[in-house]
Amino acid sequence: MTGNAFLDANAVYIAIAAFVIVSILLGVKIVPQSEKHVVERFGRLRAVLGPGINFLVPLVDRVAHRVSILERQLPTASQDAITADNVLVRVETSVFYRITEPEKTVYRIRDVDGAIATTVAGIVRSEIGKLELDQVQSNRAQLIERVREQVSAMVDDWGVEVTRAEILDVNLDDATRAAMLQQLNAERARRAQVTEAEGKKRAVELNAEAQLYAAEQEAKARRVLADAEAYSTGVVAAALRDNGLEAAQYQVALKQVEALTAVGQAPGNQTLILPSAALEAFSNAFNLLKGRG
Repeated sequence: MTGNAFLDANAVYIAIAAFVIVSILLGVKIVPQSEKHVVERFGRLRAVLGPGINFLVPLVDRVAHRVSILERQLPTASQDAITADNVLVRVETSVFYRITEPEKTVYRIRDVDGAIATTVAGIVRSEIGKLELDQVQSNRAQLIERVREQVSAMVDDWGVEVTRAEILDVNLDDATRAAMLQQLNAERARRAQVTEAEGKKRAVELNAEAQLYAAEQEAKARRVLADAEAYSTGVVAAALRDNGLEAAQYQVALKQVEALTAVGQAPGNQTLILPSAALEAFSNAFNLLKGRG
C-alpha cells in the first residue's frame, strides 16, 4: 500500500487525532504567578484563572482579560485644598494599590487608575477642610491613615486593595509662608522672654533662700554664743557663791591682764606707757593665782 493510499484510508483518523491534539493545546492554559486571567464563555463571565495550569473548553471558553496582580503606583498627583482656617494649600499625594478581584475590576470600572486618583483627590480635600493648617502639618500621620481607610472603603467594589496612601508634601503660597515665618519668629521671641523671666524668678528665689539660710545659721550661732555666755556666767556665779569676793577679784584682774596683752600684740611699732594701776593688776592677778594654787 502506497503512502497516498494510506493517507486516504486513514484521513478521518488523522483529522480526529489532529483535532484532539489542537484541542488539548488550546484547552491548557498556564497562568504566570503575577497574573490572573478572566475567562468568558459566549461573552459571559465563566471563571477567573489563578497561577498555574488551568483547563478550558476549547473553542467555547476564551481568556478575555489578562490582569496583573502586582502592586501598582499611581502617578504623583497635586490638588488644591482649603483648610478649616481658610488657608489655601497644594497637596501632593501618591497611592499604591493592587487588584485582588479582577472580575470586578474589568466589569465594573473602565479606568481604574483615573477613578482611584479622583477618589483620593476628593477625600483629601474633604479631610483637609476639617483641619486647621497647624493640625495638617502636625497630624499628617493621622490624616494619611484616615485618607487610606476612606479610599479603601470606596474602591472595594472595584476589586482593588489600597496598600498605601501617602501625602508627600503640603505647599503654601509665598504670602502664607511669610506670615507663618513671622509667627514662628514671634513665638520663638516669646519663649525666649518667658525663659529669661523664669530664670530671673528662679534666681530671686534662690537668693531669698540663701539669705534665709544665712539668717538661720546666724541665729543658731547667736544661740550657741548665748548658751556659752550663760554657762560662763553660771560658772562665775558658782565661783562667787563658793569663794566669795576673792573669786570676783581674780576674774577682774584676769580680764585686765587679757586687755593689756591684746594692746601689746597690736601691729606696728608702739610704745606703751602703763599706769601704776596696770602693774597692780598684774601683781594682784599673780597673788590671787598663788593664793588659788
